Amino acid sequence: MRLSFALLGCLAACSPSAVTPAADAGALTPDARAADASSTPDAAVDAIAPPSDPWSCGPALGARRHDDGSVEVRVHAPNATRVEVALFDVALGAPERLRVPLEADGEGRFEVRVDAAALSAAGLAEPLFYGLRVWGPNWPFDEAWAPGSEVGRVLDVDADGNRMNPNKLVLDPYALEVSHDPIHAEHRDFGVFRTDAANRARDSGPFAPKGVVIGCAAATPGPERPFRDEVVYEVHLRGLTQADPTVPEAERGTYAGAARRAAWLRSLGVTAVELLPVHETPNDQNELTDDASGDNYWGYSSLSFFAPDRRYAADRSPGGPTRELRAMVDAFHAEGLKVYVDVVYNHTAEGGASGDAATILSWRGLDNASFYVLGDDARGYVVSNGVGPDLATAGPVASELVLASLGYWHDALGVDGFRFDLASVVANGCARGCYRYDARLPTRIADALARDADGGPGVDLIAEAWGAVGGTYQVGAFPRGWAEWNDRYRDAVRRDLNRLDREVVPLREVMRRISGSPDLYEDDGRPPAASVNFVVAHDGMTLNDLFRFDTKQNDLPWPYGPSDGGTNDDLAWSHTGDPLRQGTVTQTALALLALSAGVPMITGGDESGRSLRANNNPYNLDSEASWLRWPGDPAHDEALRDFTARLFAFRAAHRALRPGRHWQVFGDADGDGLTEVRWFRDDGRFVDDAYIDAAANHFVAWQLDGDELGDEAATMWFGYNGWSGTILAALPEPPAGLSWRRAIDTSEGAASVGWIEDDGPVVTGEVAVARRSVVVLVAR
Repeated sequence: MRLSFALLGCLAACSPSAVTPAADAGALTPDARAADASSTPDAAVDAIAPPSDPWSCGPALGARRHDDGSVEVRVHAPNATRVEVALFDVALGAPERLRVPLEADGEGRFEVRVDAAALSAAGLAEPLFYGLRVWGPNWPFDEAWAPGSEVGRVLDVDADGNRMNPNKLVLDPYALEVSHDPIHAEHRDFGVFRTDAANRARDSGPFAPKGVVIGCAAATPGPERPFRDEVVYEVHLRGLTQADPTVPEAERGTYAGAARRAAWLRSLGVTAVELLPVHETPNDQNELTDDASGDNYWGYSSLSFFAPDRRYAADRSPGGPTRELRAMVDAFHAEGLKVYVDVVYNHTAEGGASGDAATILSWRGLDNASFYVLGDDARGYVVSNGVGPDLATAGPVASELVLASLGYWHDALGVDGFRFDLASVVANGCARGCYRYDARLPTRIADALARDADGGPGVDLIAEAWGAVGGTYQVGAFPRGWAEWNDRYRDAVRRDLNRLDREVVPLREVMRRISGSPDLYEDDGRPPAASVNFVVAHDGMTLNDLFRFDTKQNDLPWPYGPSDGGTNDDLAWSHTGDPLRQGTVTQTALALLALSAGVPMITGGDESGRSLRANNNPYNLDSEASWLRWPGDPAHDEALRDFTARLFAFRAAHRALRPGRHWQVFGDADGDGLTEVRWFRDDGRFVDDAYIDAAANHFVAWQLDGDELGDEAATMWFGYNGWSGTILAALPEPPAGLSWRRAIDTSEGAASVGWIEDDGPVVTGEVAVARRSVVVLVAR
């Protein structure tokens, strides 16, 4: 039986006019709570039973409003001894108008239902904001406590890692929207969220981010398509349209603005848009300075795992970000596009601790020991991500949170897939004091959510399978149902195009990556689509800069810098500053992505020559340097954009490039004399181990049997030359009655012909493959 709080009025924070003397019950002790429950007739409880269940959508925890106007709050905090919900009529600048204790079930879960009469008596209506006040072993409840006091305090942190402090209003980890960031134009004092001696008694309630009570409804399912058919476009939500002159100014950099570009993305040949984090993140601070200091542009620092970032909404009213994000997802779905979001479950925005002192915004204040991996000394943490404490996903509380967040973003917001930032850290199976990769949580996620190999319901799961400490590099080790960012593909292409005069890059490595990395995935029964192939991503140089600079330049002035960090080994090369050579390798890199088995990913702006002037870590550049350029801007290369679109159209037209299993070099199922794939030297003979392992060889060709691979073309031939001179390659005979026709040539001397369906020039006998270029022939 849930408690009715019809007779429970405001606390001292309420205005006197909102309280009747009989209702001013104050904070109830556990015994008083029991007496209050027992004195409430069952009929009164039954009378407020809802006609519909607001918990039928979304997570089983958090806050929901019932049809009768009551509000129900549910919390899971095994180490907490008391939890109260604080309810506010405004998000900022005022204390709570009502504070109500939750009833504990003895197993770490707390809940309460506050009826409409109590809310009305406290002057609370719509919108409704809330937070949590929490007590625990380190700070037991004392009736004499009031916000701003240290009554009841024993320790800031005890030997078990508990850090409860009722003066610090806790953002519910399951809140579906968040009212505001900790720091913004109206509040710049971060000290109020700290627990050091000077700040522990300061009440953060008037200033803290709060949950917004909103409803939930099931989303319309998106495209059901095998992951192997995707072309992924990684882009920052704000950066996509912030500089787009075709988008109304009020919608630039927002979900609504992104929705307006769905058709344009589809015309590029993109099939899935992978958004950098759109979970609520502290980024309102970006507006406070006109330079990079303190900026959080990328958003890899979550304040909530359920709430869409309010800053990315044109409609920032309560419920507005959720409605607008859902409308954006619907717009993408209408164009046949999937929507992926980058999720950061390896750490949070609360950061680490300095001994006893720490920041309390949400998880730490609710149940530090359940949400984070503690160090051997409970005052510290395990940090396997290089940023902040690992989320304790080996335990039930944090793993429950992750699974519920994923389910909500798919079922209620319509998202089709997730890219997991530092996914190996999310798979930390060590409960305390260490890191140990454990596939059990990724397996649970895949079992619960993953789409099958042939498409259908579910989500696409992508792992960034590494972290910042030993043991976290797990590329090739994630379970079935997962794809992975393949950094070995990235490095093989970069080295072959930029490092052949300085490093030995065996053809064997290049061939494996072009083939969908069977050495990483085939023996585990994972298909080529387990490999997400990319040459650049958001972290590192842009594709343009990779071939136009020799080293990073992160110390540039605003708006292109300065940015700290960033790798010192981009494998970049300016190609002696020759624009023709730079253009060739840019096109070749894009072509290899489009032609390789696996799933190609490009980063927003790769298709049009976006440059960050070699800043390879622009996490803090919320500026025009990071925002995409559009037609009409001198920095937008429309010819490259058209070339990219033709490449992806070619890929979409040829099923052989999107295999459901790894290409087979043995067997001839249709008896046409061709295996699924054949590999050639430049002299037309088949490759052997000596050839592909020799440091001096940099040309390889491969032929796909289209008939056996379900392609509309009988066969296709691909020649790749990574060396600095032109190679004349001998061609195999085309099938009887057909001729080889040139479809793609990325060389500086050829027109960017892209995809030519039938009327490409006929090629006989041999073909010239220029330096660092790709030639594709189709038998017609």
